Amino acid sequence: MSTQPHAHTEPPRIVPVGPTPLVRLVLGPLTKMLNPLVGKLAGRRHVPMAQLHHIGRRTGRSYLTSVGARVSGSLVLIPLTFGNQSDWARNVYAAGQCSVHVNGYTFRAEHPRFLAAADIAPLVRASFNPVERLVFKVLGIKQFMRLELAL
Repeated sequence: MSTQPHAHTEPPRIVPVGPTPLVRLVLGPLTKMLNPLVGKLAGRRHVPMAQLHHIGRRTGRSYLTSVGARVSGSLVLIPLTFGNQSDWARNVYAAGQCSVHVNGYTFRAEHPRFLAAADIAPLVRASFNPVERLVFKVLGIKQFMRLELAL
């Protein structure tokens, strides 16, 4: 008799992906300065940033985080500039849901998944403009979070 859990009952193992040295050295300090301004603009129409409302996995507190999200059909795509180990990404993954305020609209999103940029290249190409995709390459973004819009 096997003592190993069934594959369908075991949570998927997440391979940690961190930020590139460029992101850590340049964007890390800039983020602390720019967050107050970006936070005021994110989620509005014609602003390429979104507000993500999520619950802390340890504290249970409510958080707002500015991210570069796009809605594409019934999906939300978020480039993981700081990797899948950032607090907001871990919070959303643990909760299994969040709300996203993007382009003036608020959506409830669920079933987060971390996906390699190479695996979803056609979806990224359809969702983000060429300049944004170039920035992703320069910053070395390796993963995206994909969420499904709740019905």
